[in-house]
Amino acid sequence: MSESSYSSPTTKPLYKGTQIVWYALGILEFLLAFRFVLKLLGANPVAGFVSFVYAMTQLFVAPFIGIFPRVQAQGMVFDWAALLAMLVYLFVAWAIVKLFLISKTVSTPEAAEHLKKQEDK
Repeated sequence: MSESSYSSPTTKPLYKGTQIVWYALGILEFLLAFRFVLKLLGANPVAGFVSFVYAMTQLFVAPFIGIFPRVQAQGMVFDWAALLAMLVYLFVAWAIVKLFLISKTVSTPEAAEHLKKQEDK
């Protein structure tokens, strides 16, 4: 890659944007994983902290509830919705970062090189 594509005025904002996306995903994935473990271990949903985690993650798992059958035994729940949400949000974050990187400034020789590689595939 040419040095000019790294020193473009868009490089720093793109880098910061990708950092924000990955950071937000990290927080969300942590909360969803925590939800999964709490449900799997049969945590008391009335307990303040458990209730807080469930409330914070409910919006994010809601679209995935009911896709797979509920697996429950002695108060323990295998939360398929949380696992599916983690996978889907990982893909969404990856796609957003890729979209950011598409807008990265490239030099004409660099663009020609990448097009040549795509033609050869």
